[in-house]
Amino acid sequence: MAKHRRYHFTWFFFCRWEYHGRFYFRAVWNCGRIMATTFTLIQTYTIGSGGTSTVTFSSIPTTGIYTDLVLKCSARSTNASTYNTLGVIFNSDSTSSYSYRMAYGDGSTATSASQPSNTKLEWFYANGNSTTANTFANCEMYIPNAFGSTYKSVSIDSVVENNATAVITDICTGLWSNTAAINRMDITINAGLIAEYSTFSLYGILKA
Repeated sequence: MAKHRRYHFTWFFFCRWEYHGRFYFRAVWNCGRIMATTFTLIQTYTIGSGGTSTVTFSSIPTTGIYTDLVLKCSARSTNASTYNTLGVIFNSDSTSSYSYRMAYGDGSTATSASQPSNTKLEWFYANGNSTTANTFANCEMYIPNAFGSTYKSVSIDSVVENNATAVITDICTGLWSNTAAINRMDITINAGLIAEYSTFSLYGILKA
């Protein structure tokens, strides 16, 4: 009579690092399960009929639950253009405490720009209303150490979706020169309104 064997599978994940020209590997494992995600949804906004000029995340938890913040958005503007620029203000601070450096391409040329002093952190995009109907730009903003006592660095990437040559993609690094923990984010647009069905989702990265 054949014996039945029971197998237990364990997933392995490897970390690799280099030291003095040699590579080292270390296995990180968990029994039969994929490691729990560290992303926790704080809040999502879906823009309703008529659009809006501002999206606000208020009362962001700062009590040691999270270390970093991630904003993901799918955005379109009511303005008749290829794209419009979104901007973010932290903690209602509209002073000239924001700076950034960015690079972008528009389907034919590549350009870079910088701003050492600004009243908001800009240069992530929404599709303009002249682009292909029902298409939305995709963007992500990552804020490490969002609740620490140092200045807040930010990285952004975004792309305007369009069934045409004229498209926009960009990457941007920014700095908010303020040591306060981030407890509020206001997202604005430079022309028109943020259109219906645009979505903005804010995630916290769980503290280890």
